[in-house]
Amino acid sequence: MNPARPLQVPVHYDVASTLCYVAHRTLPRLATSLLEIGVQLEWSPLDLAALLGWRRGEAVVGRRRENALAVAEDFGIRVRMPTHWIDSRRAMAFGLTLQEPEAETSWRERIFSAVFEEARPIERDDDLAPLARELGLTLDTAAIDHRLEQIAERTEQAREAEITGVPTFQLGAWPLGGIQSEETMLSILSRWATRQRAQS
Repeated sequence: MNPARPLQVPVHYDVASTLCYVAHRTLPRLATSLLEIGVQLEWSPLDLAALLGWRRGEAVVGRRRENALAVAEDFGIRVRMPTHWIDSRRAMAFGLTLQEPEAETSWRERIFSAVFEEARPIERDDDLAPLARELGLTLDTAAIDHRLEQIAERTEQAREAEITGVPTFQLGAWPLGGIQSEETMLSILSRWATRQRAQS
């Protein structure tokens, strides 16, 4: 029996992260199972560069790059990983301006595909505007500026919650970092949901 009210699980992400792209591509495979256990994922953007002290525009090389590409290969996800750490804040902030969940989902999909499939830039409003128009959306630069503050606030909250990377699944007070196999991910979420309902 499906619970009347699904449990919300925030998924902290940064659209600049290859691992988040892998999660974005693999998690939809669990959609039916998540519905059955009454869990709903809620994608929540944060600024990983600010969280970890990375420099924007820095080349992504060495073990960091190799590890991300290895994870993508393990999950069978083809990816065109950027050569440098991109500034994804404005792209994510625009997503926060969208009131309809379907619009936000479509925008997140468009941005991920632009970065990791098409190798398109997304750092400037001039980069984002044509992507928005493809979806019938209009870029609101003033609203984006306002939502940048929200990105910064979420990032600081993540720091206080001892989140050290993305994607991170916020299971109550417990941050689950990284992307696991579909079977493992579903098992963890199912057990967590059962405990949450038993305690309520």
